[in-house]
Amino acid sequence: MASTYRVHEIFYSLQGEGRHTGTPAVFVRFSGCNLACPFCDTDFAAYQELSVTEIVDRVTALLPEETAGPILVLTGGEPALQVDVPLLVGLHTLLPMPIHIETNGTVALPEDLIDWITCSPKEGSHVVLRRADEVKVVYTGTSPEPWYETIAASHYFLQPCSCANTQAVVDYILAHPWWRLSLQTHKYTGIR
Repeated sequence: MASTYRVHEIFYSLQGEGRHTGTPAVFVRFSGCNLACPFCDTDFAAYQELSVTEIVDRVTALLPEETAGPILVLTGGEPALQVDVPLLVGLHTLLPMPIHIETNGTVALPEDLIDWITCSPKEGSHVVLRRADEVKVVYTGTSPEPWYETIAASHYFLQPCSCANTQAVVDYILAHPWWRLSLQTHKYTGIR
């Protein structure tokens, strides 16, 4: 059980990817990862050690007066390296919002304490999650079908890599219609 968590940043914006695109969200971006993806957008060297109470206080300070609607997104890096039962219980107890996590799926999660799991498996990694609410694969030209076949989910998204290969993703989805397109709308619109 961790008494503090390495948090890179906490900010309020719109979810830019996947099923909840456009939904107001507070993001808690954890520092550190067990993979080294070349397209990762997190600076792991910069972080603060925060307690559950400090995380809750910072999230609460960002919420508008009307708190119905926003979601809390635990992201990273790889948040599952740090997210534990005490953190999730504290967040659920003190914050009136659903808890989502964006994970690469290589670390087991206390799934019953997370309201929405986005598994974004990476090429060459060993995924231990077998169930998620959505699977979101960054398309690098390698077939995403192994993820479709091994991770049970309600939604399967294919996403261009850093907005660079959108046409290849569209072509793949047209030939494999069980996938849906996810764009990094925050990058296209210039929001955080």
